[in-house]
Amino acid sequence: MCGRVTLEKDFADEEKPKLTKSRQRIPKKPFVGDIDATSFAIAVDAKGKLGWKKNHLSGDHIIELLTEQVSNSYLDYLQQRKISYIFAGKKEIDFKSALNQLASLFPIKTIMLEGGGHVNGSLLKEGLIDELSLLIIPIADGTSNAPTTFEVSEYLQKKPAAHLRLTDVKKLQHGVLWLKYRAR
Repeated sequence: MCGRVTLEKDFADEEKPKLTKSRQRIPKKPFVGDIDATSFAIAVDAKGKLGWKKNHLSGDHIIELLTEQVSNSYLDYLQQRKISYIFAGKKEIDFKSALNQLASLFPIKTIMLEGGGHVNGSLLKEGLIDELSLLIIPIADGTSNAPTTFEVSEYLQKKPAAHLRLTDVKKLQHGVLWLKYRAR
């Protein structure tokens, strides 16, 4: 699962989706574009801004997590490309609802979260992360506004810090450390 900004920067096929005026009102209910898919790339795209030419990323079927504010034109765009989507909230993504829907509509048991700080922070805030796997790479970046692993938006209610238990440490090539934690 990745956020829109990460996907736009590194994976999306089109800068902006090419939308055409939808003649019909499309119900705000889940759409499964490939019933036979067994691996998935989940895109957190609340407002429906990502552009795609195919319905997969490196063989992983794309599922968009949307809110109800998405236009009919964008839903039509996704349906034409056979890109799956679910609705999880009116204006903000409700990750608990999203995970429940993903588990019930698709053969998904585990999700690898590769979001930016805001997506990661949102799932952490809701207690939806059970394991944290960090790679520490021996590079230092002191620039301002550098990305963080977890970030919670100012408008969201703050919760106490999540406590983690170290379960494994591995030293990899080139001085990289791989740390694994479980949520307590």
